[in-house]
Amino acid sequence: MGDHGRVLDAVIGSAIRHDDEETLPVAAVARRLGVAPATLRTWDRRYGIGPRAHTTGRHRRYTQADIARLELMQQALLRGATPAEAASYALRSSEVVPPEVVAPREGGPSLLREFGTRSATVLGLSRAAMAMDTVAIQQLIADSIDALGVVAVWNDVLRPVLSALASRWEQSGECVEVEHLVHECTLTAMIGATPVVTAPRNPRPVLLCCAPDERHSLPLYVLRAALAREGIGTQMLGAALPASALAAAVRRTGPAAVAVWAQLPRYAQASVLDEVPRTRQRVRLFACGPGWYTTDLPDRVDRLEDLTDAVERIEALVGARTAMP
Repeated sequence: MGDHGRVLDAVIGSAIRHDDEETLPVAAVARRLGVAPATLRTWDRRYGIGPRAHTTGRHRRYTQADIARLELMQQALLRGATPAEAASYALRSSEVVPPEVVAPREGGPSLLREFGTRSATVLGLSRAAMAMDTVAIQQLIADSIDALGVVAVWNDVLRPVLSALASRWEQSGECVEVEHLVHECTLTAMIGATPVVTAPRNPRPVLLCCAPDERHSLPLYVLRAALAREGIGTQMLGAALPASALAAAVRRTGPAAVAVWAQLPRYAQASVLDEVPRTRQRVRLFACGPGWYTTDLPDRVDRLEDLTDAVERIEALVGARTAMP
Protein backbone atom coordinates (compact mmCIF):
# COMPACT_ATOMS: atom_id res chain seq x y z
CA MET A 1 0.00 0.00 0.00
CA GLY A 2 1.33 3.45 -0.94
CA ASP A 3 1.59 6.73 0.93
CA HIS A 4 -1.99 7.68 0.08
CA GLY A 5 -3.36 4.55 1.75
CA ARG A 6 -1.19 5.00 4.85
CA VAL A 7 -2.37 8.56 5.37
CA LEU A 8 -6.00 7.60 4.86
CA ASP A 9 -5.59 4.86 7.47
CA ALA A 10 -4.25 7.41 9.94
CA VAL A 11 -7.08 9.83 9.23
CA ILE A 12 -10.09 7.55 9.44
CA GLY A 13 -8.65 5.00 11.86
CA SER A 14 -9.35 1.91 9.81
CA ALA A 15 -7.29 -0.46 7.70
CA ILE A 16 -8.11 0.15 4.06
CA ARG A 17 -6.61 -2.24 1.54
CA HIS A 18 -7.18 -1.67 -2.17
CA ASP A 19 -5.21 -2.57 -5.26
CA ASP A 20 -4.04 0.17 -7.58
CA GLU A 21 -6.68 -0.48 -10.22
CA GLU A 22 -9.75 -0.43 -8.01
CA THR A 23 -12.23 2.37 -8.59
CA LEU A 24 -15.40 3.20 -6.70
CA PRO A 25 -18.76 4.74 -7.68
CA VAL A 26 -19.93 8.00 -6.15
CA ALA A 27 -22.24 6.29 -3.63
CA ALA A 28 -19.43 4.17 -2.19
CA VAL A 29 -17.09 7.16 -1.94
CA ALA A 30 -19.80 9.21 -0.25
CA ARG A 31 -20.30 6.48 2.38
CA ARG A 32 -16.57 6.28 3.02
CA LEU A 33 -16.16 10.03 3.45
CA GLY A 34 -19.35 10.62 5.40
CA VAL A 35 -21.01 13.01 2.94
CA ALA A 36 -24.00 12.80 0.65
CA PRO A 37 -23.51 11.75 -2.99
CA ALA A 38 -25.04 15.07 -4.01
CA THR A 39 -22.25 16.85 -2.12
CA LEU A 40 -19.59 15.03 -4.14
CA ARG A 41 -21.35 15.90 -7.38
CA THR A 42 -21.55 19.55 -6.31
CA TRP A 43 -17.84 19.63 -5.47
CA ASP A 44 -17.07 18.15 -8.87
CA ARG A 45 -19.36 20.54 -10.76
CA ARG A 46 -18.43 23.73 -8.89
CA TYR A 47 -14.79 23.20 -8.00
CA GLY A 48 -13.55 20.51 -10.37
CA ILE A 49 -12.61 18.13 -7.57
CA GLY A 50 -14.01 14.88 -8.88
CA PRO A 51 -12.92 11.75 -10.68
CA ARG A 52 -10.14 12.53 -13.14
CA ALA A 53 -10.56 9.53 -15.45
CA HIS A 54 -13.25 9.48 -18.12
CA THR A 55 -14.78 6.10 -18.96
CA THR A 56 -16.84 5.94 -22.14
CA GLY A 57 -20.34 4.56 -21.71
CA ARG A 58 -20.06 4.21 -17.91
CA HIS A 59 -20.62 6.34 -14.84
CA ARG A 60 -17.48 8.09 -13.72
CA ARG A 61 -15.64 6.28 -10.95
CA TYR A 62 -13.18 7.49 -8.32
CA THR A 63 -9.62 6.20 -8.08
CA GLN A 64 -7.65 6.14 -4.84
CA ALA A 65 -5.91 9.33 -5.95
CA ASP A 66 -9.30 11.00 -6.45
CA ILE A 67 -10.38 9.93 -2.96
CA ALA A 68 -7.11 11.20 -1.49
CA ARG A 69 -7.82 14.66 -2.97
CA LEU A 70 -11.28 14.60 -1.41
CA GLU A 71 -9.71 13.74 1.94
CA LEU A 72 -7.47 16.76 1.56
CA MET A 73 -10.48 18.94 0.86
CA GLN A 74 -12.18 17.64 4.01
CA GLN A 75 -9.07 18.36 6.07
CA ALA A 76 -9.09 21.94 4.83
CA LEU A 77 -12.80 22.27 5.62
CA LEU A 78 -12.11 21.04 9.14
CA ARG A 79 -9.56 23.84 9.56
CA GLY A 80 -12.20 26.41 8.63
CA ALA A 81 -11.56 26.93 4.91
CA THR A 82 -14.45 27.71 2.58
CA PRO A 83 -15.34 24.96 0.08
CA ALA A 84 -13.67 26.93 -2.72
CA GLU A 85 -10.48 27.40 -0.66
CA ALA A 86 -10.49 23.75 0.38
CA ALA A 87 -10.89 22.54 -3.18
CA SER A 88 -8.11 24.81 -4.42
CA TYR A 89 -5.79 23.50 -1.71
CA ALA A 90 -6.61 19.88 -2.54
CA LEU A 91 -6.10 20.37 -6.27
CA ARG A 92 -2.76 22.14 -5.76
CA SER A 93 -1.42 19.29 -3.66
CA SER A 94 0.32 16.51 -5.54
CA GLU A 95 0.33 14.19 -2.52
CA VAL A 96 -1.61 13.70 0.69
CA VAL A 97 -0.09 15.71 3.52
CA PRO A 98 -0.31 14.25 7.04
CA PRO A 99 -2.66 16.46 9.11
CA GLU A 100 -0.04 17.28 11.73
CA VAL A 101 2.10 18.98 9.05
CA VAL A 102 -0.62 21.49 8.18
CA ALA A 103 -1.08 24.21 10.79
CA PRO A 104 -4.63 25.05 11.85
CA ARG A 105 -6.10 28.46 11.25
CA GLU A 106 -4.65 30.95 13.75
CA GLY A 107 -6.75 31.20 16.89
CA GLY A 108 -8.57 27.89 16.45
CA PRO A 109 -7.63 24.23 17.00
CA SER A 110 -7.70 21.70 14.20
CA LEU A 111 -10.75 19.52 14.59
CA LEU A 112 -8.98 16.80 12.64
CA ARG A 113 -6.22 16.69 15.25
CA GLU A 114 -8.81 16.59 18.04
CA PHE A 115 -10.56 13.68 16.37
CA GLY A 116 -7.39 11.93 15.22
CA THR A 117 -7.69 9.11 17.73
CA ARG A 118 -11.45 8.72 17.51
CA SER A 119 -13.58 6.46 15.41
CA ALA A 120 -14.26 6.76 11.71
CA THR A 121 -17.87 7.58 12.53
CA VAL A 122 -16.84 10.59 14.60
CA LEU A 123 -14.51 11.71 11.84
CA GLY A 124 -17.21 11.27 9.24
CA LEU A 125 -19.68 13.27 11.30
CA SER A 126 -17.18 16.05 11.95
CA ARG A 127 -16.39 16.30 8.25
CA ALA A 128 -20.06 16.39 7.28
CA ALA A 129 -20.62 19.03 9.96
CA MET A 130 -17.82 21.29 8.73
CA ALA A 131 -19.20 20.97 5.19
CA MET A 132 -22.65 21.83 6.67
CA ASP A 133 -24.02 18.79 4.86
CA THR A 134 -27.35 18.31 6.60
CA VAL A 135 -28.31 15.17 4.70
CA ALA A 136 -25.04 13.43 5.51
CA ILE A 137 -25.19 14.47 9.19
CA GLN A 138 -28.71 13.11 9.59
CA GLN A 139 -27.89 9.89 7.74
CA LEU A 140 -24.76 9.28 9.79
CA ILE A 141 -26.62 9.80 13.06
CA ALA A 142 -29.52 7.58 11.97
CA ASP A 143 -27.20 4.79 10.80
CA SER A 144 -25.22 5.00 14.04
CA ILE A 145 -28.38 4.77 16.13
CA ASP A 146 -29.43 1.65 14.24
CA ALA A 147 -26.01 0.10 14.87
CA LEU A 148 -25.23 1.25 18.41
CA GLY A 149 -28.35 2.57 20.12
CA VAL A 150 -29.19 6.12 21.12
CA VAL A 151 -27.17 6.39 24.34
CA ALA A 152 -23.99 4.94 22.83
CA VAL A 153 -24.31 7.29 19.86
CA TRP A 154 -24.73 10.22 22.21
CA ASN A 155 -21.76 9.28 24.39
CA ASP A 156 -19.33 8.01 21.75
CA VAL A 157 -20.21 9.93 18.59
CA LEU A 158 -22.21 13.09 19.19
CA ARG A 159 -20.70 14.40 22.40
CA PRO A 160 -17.12 14.36 21.04
CA VAL A 161 -18.20 16.32 17.97
CA LEU A 162 -20.31 18.82 19.90
CA SER A 163 -17.60 19.27 22.54
CA ALA A 164 -14.94 19.94 19.90
CA LEU A 165 -17.16 22.48 18.18
CA ALA A 166 -17.88 24.20 21.48
CA SER A 167 -14.16 24.29 22.26
CA ARG A 168 -13.43 25.80 18.88
CA TRP A 169 -16.05 28.48 19.45
CA GLU A 170 -14.63 29.30 22.89
CA GLN A 171 -11.08 29.64 21.55
CA SER A 172 -11.69 31.37 18.23
CA GLY A 173 -15.33 32.45 18.02
CA GLU A 174 -15.78 30.20 14.97
CA CYS A 175 -18.20 27.42 14.04
CA VAL A 176 -21.25 28.57 16.04
CA GLU A 177 -23.37 27.90 12.96
CA VAL A 178 -21.90 24.41 12.65
CA GLU A 179 -22.62 23.58 16.29
CA HIS A 180 -26.22 24.78 15.90
CA LEU A 181 -26.66 22.64 12.79
CA VAL A 182 -25.37 19.50 14.50
CA HIS A 183 -27.57 20.24 17.51
CA GLU A 184 -30.69 20.54 15.36
CA CYS A 185 -29.84 17.44 13.33
CA THR A 186 -29.31 15.52 16.58
CA LEU A 187 -32.64 16.70 17.95
CA THR A 188 -34.39 15.63 14.75
CA ALA A 189 -32.68 12.23 14.83
CA MET A 190 -33.55 11.58 18.47
CA ILE A 191 -37.19 12.51 17.96
CA GLY A 192 -37.26 10.23 14.93
CA ALA A 193 -35.70 7.41 16.96
CA THR A 194 -38.38 7.69 19.67
CA PRO A 195 -41.20 5.21 19.08
CA VAL A 196 -44.72 5.94 20.26
CA VAL A 197 -45.22 3.74 23.32
CA THR A 198 -48.87 2.80 23.13
CA ALA A 199 -48.71 0.11 25.85
CA PRO A 200 -45.95 1.19 28.25
CA ARG A 201 -44.41 -1.13 30.80
CA ASN A 202 -45.05 1.47 33.47
CA PRO A 203 -48.67 2.38 34.29
CA ARG A 204 -47.38 5.61 35.88
CA PRO A 205 -45.23 7.77 33.59
CA VAL A 206 -41.71 9.07 34.03
CA LEU A 207 -41.57 12.88 33.82
CA LEU A 208 -38.53 14.41 32.11
CA CYS A 209 -37.68 18.09 32.41
CA CYS A 210 -34.88 20.59 32.79
CA ALA A 211 -34.28 22.63 35.91
CA PRO A 212 -35.65 26.19 35.86
CA ASP A 213 -33.63 28.39 33.46
CA GLU A 214 -31.72 25.37 32.11
CA ARG A 215 -32.23 25.32 28.34
CA HIS A 216 -29.79 22.56 27.46
CA SER A 217 -32.47 19.91 26.92
CA LEU A 218 -30.89 17.78 24.17
CA PRO A 219 -29.74 14.99 26.56
CA LEU A 220 -33.33 14.62 27.75
CA TYR A 221 -34.39 13.74 24.21
CA VAL A 222 -31.69 11.09 24.14
CA LEU A 223 -32.97 9.71 27.44
CA ARG A 224 -36.59 9.76 26.24
CA ALA A 225 -35.63 7.89 23.06
CA ALA A 226 -33.67 5.27 25.00
CA LEU A 227 -36.53 4.69 27.45
CA ALA A 228 -39.17 4.55 24.72
CA ARG A 229 -37.15 1.92 22.87
CA GLU A 230 -37.36 -0.15 26.05
CA GLY A 231 -41.13 0.24 26.22
CA ILE A 232 -41.08 2.82 29.01
CA GLY A 233 -43.61 5.64 28.83
CA THR A 234 -42.42 9.19 29.51
CA GLN A 235 -43.79 12.70 29.47
CA MET A 236 -41.37 15.30 28.14
CA LEU A 237 -41.77 18.72 29.73
CA GLY A 238 -38.66 20.15 28.12
CA ALA A 239 -36.35 23.03 28.88
CA ALA A 240 -36.45 25.61 31.67
CA LEU A 241 -39.52 24.28 33.47
CA PRO A 242 -40.53 26.47 36.45
CA ALA A 243 -40.64 24.70 39.78
CA SER A 244 -44.33 25.52 40.16
CA ALA A 245 -45.10 23.92 36.80
CA LEU A 246 -43.21 20.76 37.75
CA ALA A 247 -45.17 20.54 41.01
CA ALA A 248 -48.45 20.95 39.11
CA ALA A 249 -47.46 18.24 36.61
CA VAL A 250 -46.67 15.82 39.44
CA ARG A 251 -50.09 16.44 41.01
CA ARG A 252 -51.83 15.94 37.66
CA THR A 253 -50.07 12.76 36.55
CA GLY A 254 -48.94 10.92 39.70
CA PRO A 255 -45.70 9.80 37.99
CA ALA A 256 -43.53 6.89 39.01
CA ALA A 257 -40.43 9.08 38.71
CA VAL A 258 -39.24 12.57 37.86
CA ALA A 259 -35.86 13.18 36.22
CA VAL A 260 -34.64 16.78 36.34
CA TRP A 261 -31.70 17.66 34.07
CA ALA A 262 -29.13 20.37 34.86
CA GLN A 263 -26.17 20.89 32.56
CA LEU A 264 -24.66 23.81 34.45
CA PRO A 265 -24.18 24.12 38.23
CA ARG A 266 -25.80 27.54 38.39
CA TYR A 267 -29.12 25.97 37.37
CA ALA A 268 -28.89 22.98 39.71
CA GLN A 269 -30.88 24.37 42.61
CA ALA A 270 -31.97 21.76 45.15
CA SER A 271 -35.01 23.88 45.99
CA VAL A 272 -36.76 22.76 42.78
CA LEU A 273 -36.60 19.18 44.02
CA ASP A 274 -37.77 20.15 47.49
CA GLU A 275 -40.89 21.67 45.93
CA VAL A 276 -41.99 18.44 44.25
CA PRO A 277 -45.09 17.46 46.22
CA ARG A 278 -45.40 14.18 48.04
CA THR A 279 -48.24 12.10 46.65
CA ARG A 280 -50.16 9.07 47.85
CA GLN A 281 -47.92 6.86 45.74
CA ARG A 282 -44.20 7.41 46.07
CA VAL A 283 -42.51 9.46 43.36
CA ARG A 284 -38.82 8.73 42.82
CA LEU A 285 -36.79 11.86 42.17
CA PHE A 286 -33.64 11.79 40.05
CA ALA A 287 -31.13 14.61 39.59
CA CYS A 288 -29.56 14.11 36.15
CA GLY A 289 -26.66 15.85 34.47
CA PRO A 290 -23.25 17.29 35.35
CA GLY A 291 -24.76 20.40 36.91
CA TRP A 292 -25.81 18.42 39.99
CA TYR A 293 -22.37 16.96 40.74
CA THR A 294 -21.51 19.51 43.43
CA THR A 295 -25.05 20.16 44.71
CA ASP A 296 -26.19 18.84 48.08
CA LEU A 297 -29.39 16.96 47.32
CA PRO A 298 -32.39 16.24 49.55
CA ASP A 299 -32.48 12.76 51.05
CA ARG A 300 -35.27 11.57 48.76
CA VAL A 301 -33.37 12.48 45.58
CA ASP A 302 -31.03 10.07 43.77
CA ARG A 303 -28.15 11.39 41.69
CA LEU A 304 -27.73 9.86 38.22
CA GLU A 305 -24.17 9.91 36.96
CA ASP A 306 -24.91 9.87 33.22
CA LEU A 307 -27.51 8.79 30.67
CA THR A 308 -26.42 5.15 30.82
CA ASP A 309 -26.98 5.19 34.57
CA ALA A 310 -30.31 6.97 34.09
CA VAL A 311 -31.65 4.33 31.72
CA GLU A 312 -30.52 1.48 33.96
CA ARG A 313 -31.93 3.02 37.15
CA ILE A 314 -35.26 3.93 35.59
CA GLU A 315 -35.56 0.48 34.01
CA ALA A 316 -34.90 -1.09 37.40
CA LEU A 317 -37.58 1.13 38.93
CA VAL A 318 -40.14 0.20 36.29
CA GLY A 319 -39.34 -3.50 36.41
CA ALA A 320 -38.88 -6.19 33.79
CA ARG A 321 -40.88 -6.36 30.61
CA THR A 322 -44.04 -8.42 30.84
CA ALA A 323 -43.55 -11.69 29.01
CA MET A 324 -45.66 -12.02 25.88
CA PRO A 325 -48.04 -15.01 25.83
